[in-house]
Amino acid sequence: MAKDAFVFLPLGGSGEIGMNMNLYGLGGGVGRQWIMIDCGVTFGDLSTPGIDLICPDPTYILDHKENLLALLLTHGHEDHIGAVALLAPMLGCPIYATPFTAELVRRKFAERDIDIKINVIDMGARFSVGPFDLEYVTLTHSIPEPNGVVIRSPHGAVLHTGDWKIDKNPSLGPHTDDATLKKLGDEGVLAMICDSTNVLSPGESGSESDVRENLARVIGAQEGRVAVTTFASNVGRVVSICEAAYQNDRSVCLIGRSMLRIVDVAREVGLFPDGMRFVDAKEAGYLPREHVLYLCTGSQGEPRAALSRIARDDHPDLTLNDGDTVIFSSKIIPGNEREIYDLQNDLVELGVKIITEKDEFIHVSGHPCRDELKQMYAWVRPEIAIPVHGEARHLEEHADFALEQGAKRALSPRNGDMIQLSPAGPDIVEEVPAGRWHLDGTVLLSEGAGPMRERRKLGFAGCVTVSVALDARGRLAAPSVVALAGAPLSTDDEDDVQGFLEEAVDNALDETPRTKMSDDGAVEAIIKRVIRTRMSALWGKRPPVAALIHRV
Repeated sequence: MAKDAFVFLPLGGSGEIGMNMNLYGLGGGVGRQWIMIDCGVTFGDLSTPGIDLICPDPTYILDHKENLLALLLTHGHEDHIGAVALLAPMLGCPIYATPFTAELVRRKFAERDIDIKINVIDMGARFSVGPFDLEYVTLTHSIPEPNGVVIRSPHGAVLHTGDWKIDKNPSLGPHTDDATLKKLGDEGVLAMICDSTNVLSPGESGSESDVRENLARVIGAQEGRVAVTTFASNVGRVVSICEAAYQNDRSVCLIGRSMLRIVDVAREVGLFPDGMRFVDAKEAGYLPREHVLYLCTGSQGEPRAALSRIARDDHPDLTLNDGDTVIFSSKIIPGNEREIYDLQNDLVELGVKIITEKDEFIHVSGHPCRDELKQMYAWVRPEIAIPVHGEARHLEEHADFALEQGAKRALSPRNGDMIQLSPAGPDIVEEVPAGRWHLDGTVLLSEGAGPMRERRKLGFAGCVTVSVALDARGRLAAPSVVALAGAPLSTDDEDDVQGFLEEAVDNALDETPRTKMSDDGAVEAIIKRVIRTRMSALWGKRPPVAALIHRV
């Protein structure tokens, strides 16, 4: 590559939705200077037992961190800022964000006792970091202060959109800065790195103001208590729900820590309307059922969120029953279907009426559908289109769509693809290691680390622990003891699996030559072979075996 090469390197968010981490580099070789845009997480699932948060593997940029000049945050969603508190102490670079996003990150730092300054910049700010000429562009999305980032270089300008939509009548915050986008297009744009989430969806995503009107109508039709759940970060939706409640003479009670935190942050930075007031959860219980609305966390079925606790009837401040209604003003994020359906079934068992986006127009996406993408391409007119923020099917479709909209070239990247940006490009010039780190308690581990493999085995077949005591002659000093976890204690053929296994181990060790009994490794191998063979015959599975050998 040329010494002044301009490169784009996604480490997260390309080939997947979530966990965004994008790098831009100027220069060549060891002297290349970098900026990072966004540093997000995704969440664990049944395939990652014991793991709550997953972030991109930043090893490549950590190896070059002396040349990492800045981390820029486009907005405050967890898949864009969730890993900042985990990785910022390692990255060691300045952080830039607009006020709302900066305050969210500050609170994450406070929770982890991290003292790192955040450079707060205005919406629409233009500034320089090393050789990078940077400009924030105001967009609309489902959270306050969403921004695209313009990166100008000797090779041309790049627009990194972040997450966006075109909401012509947002309920909170400014409109999309189409004037800047049009001006950028007039000046000439080398490449646009663009959100692909809804490229498969025709039309437009819809306006938050239309949702507000429908929420007012739907809430007005209910007679008992009403609980509404939505993404806490969607402050515009929170405002819409509150205004719909007030129109129907209902006081609003916030339920759930993240809901309270987001509203507090929005108020602190001056985004939340001054006239909105809330009632305390304990006070709300004394209000007439038809005059209260509970705004709850838990739209995705999170087991520890407020709505799940309500559905289990173990929330300290709220009980729902016959005549009450729960409104899901959100969509189902793929992968959360089972948890959400279980939650809704639990609510129905309490006698609660359920209303979702399938029943009423009470939710709009925060990402652009095809007509909005078409408009963005008409404004910006990039020579090169590089879709990100999508699975493979989204990226490939977006690349084809971009060519139809006039882009001369398109490339669908995957995490780890280093792409040279130039009028003759784009070209994948290198593939760097890209993977995932798992937050296991307070420890960050690579996704292939031993504990995760072992946990998956335990999830499939439990484990068997065997304790044996051997005397100085290498013989059993006492009967062996077997403990089973996650394995059956009895079968149709054997009433006592534990006793059967203990007997099998004792017999095997009694028959083992004394020379082998002096070797702990040989004794362990015998125990594991016996247990696995017997469990396979009894159960059809071969669980992991732990052998504890005591010399007495």
